[in-house]
Amino acid sequence: MPQSPIELKGSSFTLSVIHLYSEEPKLIKKALQDKVSQAPDFFKNAPVVINIAELSPNVDLSSIHKSVISAGLRIVGVSGCTDPQLRQKANDVGLPVLNEGKSQKPVEVQAETQVTTVQTEPQYRKTRIINTPVRSGQRIYAPNSDLIVTSNVSAGAELLADGNIHIYGMMRGRALAGASGDVESQIYCTHLQAELVSIAGEYWLSDQIPADYLAKATKLRLVDNKLNIEYLI
Repeated sequence: MPQSPIELKGSSFTLSVIHLYSEEPKLIKKALQDKVSQAPDFFKNAPVVINIAELSPNVDLSSIHKSVISAGLRIVGVSGCTDPQLRQKANDVGLPVLNEGKSQKPVEVQAETQVTTVQTEPQYRKTRIINTPVRSGQRIYAPNSDLIVTSNVSAGAELLADGNIHIYGMMRGRALAGASGDVESQIYCTHLQAELVSIAGEYWLSDQIPADYLAKATKLRLVDNKLNIEYLI
């Protein structure tokens, strides 16, 4: 038989989630345009998820969808959508409804067959080490592990890791640690001049990094779910 022209495989991606607290499309568009203009290389045409948990069932989701797209972003789905009317509106607009975490209503299952639960250790991956410069346009990802870069990272380059990120050269690009949501991940830099730093979705753009720490050896971590920076030495 001929080989199938397609193959479905599981994968994982790091996506930004936009939490909406207004139902006014013009206000949403203006706020997003301001955000995109701060880091156009990072946000332009970026895939995003919109969280609509705070919106009412009567919201004009179609107009909001158009506003987000016109701001330069691309919606791949909606989250926080528990109201049946909102779910239907998302379907009508053509947006997949994404489920987050546990289901809303646990289902009790009765069975006569005894089930044995086997516990396995999480898969361990060796720390990924990059010994060459990371050039503009390059994207380095360390899934389920830390990432160490012993050379310089140029502006326009991107580092992602599910664990910690260490940069022992000049850091001018973007660093996103805890990409899968690990709030205990940290970022270590010997020379911080980054375009963007992020831990578990909490991020600073270059102009939000305190000036006293620029070009210094620094450590970034989350404290009370907010980014915190301190001198490394």
